[in-house]
Amino acid sequence: MTEETKPVKVVRNEAEQRWEADVDGALALLTYDERDGTLYLLHTEVPTAAEGQGIGGELVKTALEHARGAGMKVAPFCAFANAYMRRHKEYDDLRADAE
Repeated sequence: MTEETKPVKVVRNEAEQRWEADVDGALALLTYDERDGTLYLLHTEVPTAAEGQGIGGELVKTALEHARGAGMKVAPFCAFANAYMRRHKEYDDLRADAE
């Protein structure tokens, strides 16, 4: 995130199976499914006006840190989440297909 962007608070909404961030009254989200010790990242959505501000990355990072803390593997079906993981090699050990 740049100096001009505000910090984003990401929260987990377990009932809706997504991580969420309020972006000036609009919802940014990352949907997921959790089963058999794997976190499946399904879809990232950021309001158009907030694109390019690092919000999607914060959503994915939060999900990855959750998976790490829970001892889970991650299957990034979402193209954005997959690209994020490819750019951030520190999460390679979480990849479900890395075994």
